[in-house]
Amino acid sequence: MKKVLWFRRDLRVHDSMLLAQDGEVLPIFIFDTKILRGLDTKDRRVSFIFEQVLKLKADLKALGLDLALFYGTPFDVFTYLKTLGFEDVYSSVDYDDYAKERDGEIAEMLRFHFLNDCYLFEPNEVLKKDGTPYLVFTPYYHACQALYTQFYALKYARGNQSLAQFNYKELLSIQGHAQTPLHVKIESIGFEPLHVNIIEPQKALEIFTCKIDSYEQMRDFLDVDATSHLSVHLRFGTISIREVVRYLVALKQQGHTTEPFFRQLIFREFYAYLLYHFPRLAWENYKYTPPISNDAEAYERFILAQTGYPLVDAAITELLETGLMHNRARMVVGSFFTKHLMLPWQKGEAFFAKYLLDYDASANVLSWQWCAGTGIDPQPYFRIFNPYAQSLKFDKEACYIKRFLPILNDIPSACLHKEAYLTSHEIAGYPKPIIGHESARKRFLNTFS
Repeated sequence: MKKVLWFRRDLRVHDSMLLAQDGEVLPIFIFDTKILRGLDTKDRRVSFIFEQVLKLKADLKALGLDLALFYGTPFDVFTYLKTLGFEDVYSSVDYDDYAKERDGEIAEMLRFHFLNDCYLFEPNEVLKKDGTPYLVFTPYYHACQALYTQFYALKYARGNQSLAQFNYKELLSIQGHAQTPLHVKIESIGFEPLHVNIIEPQKALEIFTCKIDSYEQMRDFLDVDATSHLSVHLRFGTISIREVVRYLVALKQQGHTTEPFFRQLIFREFYAYLLYHFPRLAWENYKYTPPISNDAEAYERFILAQTGYPLVDAAITELLETGLMHNRARMVVGSFFTKHLMLPWQKGEAFFAKYLLDYDASANVLSWQWCAGTGIDPQPYFRIFNPYAQSLKFDKEACYIKRFLPILNDIPSACLHKEAYLTSHEIAGYPKPIIGHESARKRFLNTFS
């Protein structure tokens, strides 16, 4: 029985559920035209994925395997593979709307074997005593702690495999019933090659070892490199979640403080869990409908990093220039967007989705709902971050702000945390605040009430 091993969010050969399968296998990756046609030709994620796919192909060849590359819709690709005698497909389960629709379509054509390779726990594994899903993170976290054993982090060994015959040398474009071989380069799928500066996963783990004991105290500081740099790797599976947990277990045995970071990993699980059990959260408010202004000018100034709030504009610039954004900055930006500007969280979520290298539907949607106060386990609607207080606390010397807004380099750092200075002084090339903090806070609360 020939098996298709469909790599998607698991672009690695180490600790791979896919490569634990026995038998004659055809490893594949599909550059999905349904996704790619909606992206800019300079999308960093495509460059990152393309690089990782080529690395995966080389790593598989070193194991005596290979990776067949396709360009087209999964439906067309599997229609073609079925004509070649393939009946079984193995792949990591994904929970967003498009993934469920896509996989359901393929499951009607072939036998689809879903593997839980992206998360520690399956969504129906962690439930309350009455069989319903948890709605609050803390009890969910405690349930995960009680359930967790070393079994969940066991490393998967490679299965006994042989490579199915196929033309692995080219990128095969499949449009309907037409097959066209293409050169294996990113230009063949309509994108420009970009260098994406992301630390390799093993190097990131090695560096994080020196930071993990201070992680809880330092992770919110914008001017300090205190985070793990693993979010992109976990998103695309260039490192296994199990390997990260094994790493934490080993550090804990050596006396390191690992619980704060483990808690963040379970937050990632919780968001996927909620989107699985409540798929309407992808577009629908859970708790209430917040006041919305739909101010087109405010939205335009926001996406151009021209709000006049230095921390917000620095964070947006970081996103536009690097595809990344510090987690503390994401919270401040989300609160500012939904409460200061009273714009719908769905538009903010879509903006992040367009640029974030580590974009994950469940984490992004639920984080935006948390900021807006509309989700299942959100911050209170009346909690409104003060961007000035946040920058003073987490970027006192304005190092983060000035790194991404060099136009402010000559402004004393202390002044960048003061609305009075920013509203009363002309700064060449930089706008005054779009709205006063206190005015925005009162407007939101009054409109809400």
